[in-house]
Amino acid sequence: MMAPQISELERDIIKEILNIGLARAADSFAAIAKDKVLLKVPDIKLIELKDLLKLVEDYCDTHSIIQSDIKGDFNGATLMLFSDEHVVRLSEVCLSMLNVQKGELSVMQESLLLEISNIITGALVTQLANILKADIYGSPPKLPKSNVADSLKDILVHHPLFKPLVFTVITRFTHNSKSVELPLLLFFDSETLLKMLDIIRTFDLGKNNLKETE
Repeated sequence: MMAPQISELERDIIKEILNIGLARAADSFAAIAKDKVLLKVPDIKLIELKDLLKLVEDYCDTHSIIQSDIKGDFNGATLMLFSDEHVVRLSEVCLSMLNVQKGELSVMQESLLLEISNIITGALVTQLANILKADIYGSPPKLPKSNVADSLKDILVHHPLFKPLVFTVITRFTHNSKSVELPLLLFFDSETLLKMLDIIRTFDLGKNNLKETE
């Protein structure tokens, strides 16, 4: 299977579709964070599987990683990466916890991270389904107890020529004028990218299809 060819215009369209979904997710997240939330897709790249796994492994020791799988017509996953500082900040803002200690997550903290991931992945999947007329859904998020790279291999093992399309998203929320950034990795396999491109290529780009679906 050859690597998908993607033009700059198609890349921009995919970014715009994701940004529409992220705008909805930001509104939902803001209700929990009790403040303004900004979500943007700053980067899209095709990378080799080994590079993706290395990227994830680099975060493993320093971050709590929440994984949500995307299933149905598309195959992919989201990973939200929470550092100890992020967990402390979110616990203070969203759970009104005081003197939060870094380290092992409490049940409430783990539930909060799962809920944030659920909101963001759910909003993204809903918008992707609406705009691309696809039958997709997000599986319940989980905090992998084993190595996340191993967990990801479960998704990828069916795709020996898997060349993931990786979107890096920076979630930024402000509280009392202080800004907190949360990295989010969103990726799809090559087959999904080809399906997306087939759908996008049927769009009449003379009309603003994306806005009509909002």
